[in-house]
Amino acid sequence: MRVLFKQAIMEMMHHKLRTLLTLLGMVFGVGAVIAMLSIGEGAKVESTRLIESMGLRNLVINEKISDNETLKDIRKNSIGLSLNDLRAISQSLPFVSQNCAEKNIKTYSLFSKNGQTDSSVMAISPNCFALSNLKIANGALFTEVDDTENRQVAVIGAEVAKSLFADQDPIGELIKVNHLWLKVVGVLKQQKLSKNEIQGIKLGAEHNRIFLPLSTALKRLKIPDLESQIDSIKVTIDETIQPQVAALAIDRLLKRRHGNVDDFGIVVPASLLNQQNKTQKIFTIVMSSIASISLLVGGIGIMNIMLATILERTKEIGLMRALGARKSDIKNQFIVESVTISAVGALLGIVMGIFLSFAIQSFADWPVQWSFFSIILAVGVCLVIGVGFGYYPAKKAAELDPILALQKN
Repeated sequence: MRVLFKQAIMEMMHHKLRTLLTLLGMVFGVGAVIAMLSIGEGAKVESTRLIESMGLRNLVINEKISDNETLKDIRKNSIGLSLNDLRAISQSLPFVSQNCAEKNIKTYSLFSKNGQTDSSVMAISPNCFALSNLKIANGALFTEVDDTENRQVAVIGAEVAKSLFADQDPIGELIKVNHLWLKVVGVLKQQKLSKNEIQGIKLGAEHNRIFLPLSTALKRLKIPDLESQIDSIKVTIDETIQPQVAALAIDRLLKRRHGNVDDFGIVVPASLLNQQNKTQKIFTIVMSSIASISLLVGGIGIMNIMLATILERTKEIGLMRALGARKSDIKNQFIVESVTISAVGALLGIVMGIFLSFAIQSFADWPVQWSFFSIILAVGVCLVIGVGFGYYPAKKAAELDPILALQKN
């Protein structure tokens, strides 16, 4: 077998240009398959990480955004999301283990003694930090006591700290939100997310936000008349119930409380993850199928070249048969040559796939996740195609009549 491989390499080196042109189909095919699968896997892993940052056991109930005229009609039957809704969910549904509320504060003035910013301001329950997987980098988070006693304290994101305090330590400093002065007690650790949105859901904006206790905001800041008391409710459910079932139960409870007005929506991160995985799977299959066409084209190229090689080497085949070579020897020789071309193309294709992956990652900002499965799959398919498309020319060469082959001009 080693002799056959040496002969195959010598034959490839003897026809360099023809071999190169034959290899291209396999190189681009393997490279495209590896690149598409690695990028698809990377996108899947990143999407999972993004959605998991929302909490797979969490449900988020959001107030629907409406114009003033629509809100006037809605307010005839529903006051919108409120802390009473939060209490009703907590007391009526035993599968809810944790909950918190949020309110987006409209600002007209936001500054410190060192600068100003256009950051958003959120009033939240203290346990929202845990439910949103937000960690502290400097200082401390405000507590239930701060919220209950309406203390004027704030936790700020990393970007806010840079904007308002530059290189200074913001802990203990004051910032002004509208007419209200707040003391900075903590700075959040910045989350590193590749995207700030997935399926229309905003993510990772905490680095450019200011957080203050919800009770403080409701007592000391003016809320426009038509606005609901809170903008969103986040709950964590236990393992005894499916998130989709829990969402349906919460929807029915709130519909009764809101006079059957559809003024809220429920985001189920677990459902988002399932949908994202299905979409990603379809994307990977389609892109891999398209990339596999290059492998088929490469296989056809191998067959064409091997058929042409047989015509060129007819006398050689006849001489080998005359000297005692069996049909199986001739067949094996040409199959080995075909497989050798495929193997070399696969190896070069791996390099091409790595290059394409990094190029797409760089220019399109898509994440890459390497998978040995994708490499093994692409190389395996390449070798199978080499054997499959090389078998017919090899069989044809083995079937040549040695007398007629020797007489060939």
